Amino acid sequence: MPQPSDRTSRIRALLTEAFEPTHLEIIDDSARHAGHAGAAPGGETHYNIEITSTAFEGLSRVQIQRAVMLALQAEFDSGLHALSLKAKMP
Repeated sequence: MPQPSDRTSRIRALLTEAFEPTHLEIIDDSARHAGHAGAAPGGETHYNIEITSTAFEGLSRVQIQRAVMLALQAEFDSGLHALSLKAKMP
């Protein structure tokens, strides 16, 4: 099994701290986007994330997306380009 990248580890730490998820899956999908806008030769630019957390209770889908993007702002500022997000309550 491949080791998680530095960005994957940082994303996991940031989302765990912000939302205390009961389920968190992070997949670096950068290889599928090679040659597309925002893709970098070393990857770590496009991710698929599945997260389940009670912290999302009472929030709309847009509010949840904004909260996750805000929690990951430093990663977007340092090269994270795109995020596919599936978020839900337990």
